Amino acid sequence: MIGEFDLVGVFLPELLVWMLVTYCIQFFVGKGLARAGLYRHVWHRSVFDLALYIVLLGLVVFVSHSFSIG
Repeated sequence: MIGEFDLVGVFLPELLVWMLVTYCIQFFVGKGLARAGLYRHVWHRSVFDLALYIVLLGLVVFVSHSFSIG
């Protein structure tokens, strides 16, 4: 069964919610990496940010399903 979230009668796909959560996490992680100076050593920042987002999305989905009941 496909997971959905009920937001005041509007059903949102589970993946959409996890993607929004991951975007917020990636925003703060990206700011931390920029402050630490890591981006000076990265060849293509956009590709690095995309890869970081995909890894973080995988972690968020894995953690959410690890703590789900049923």
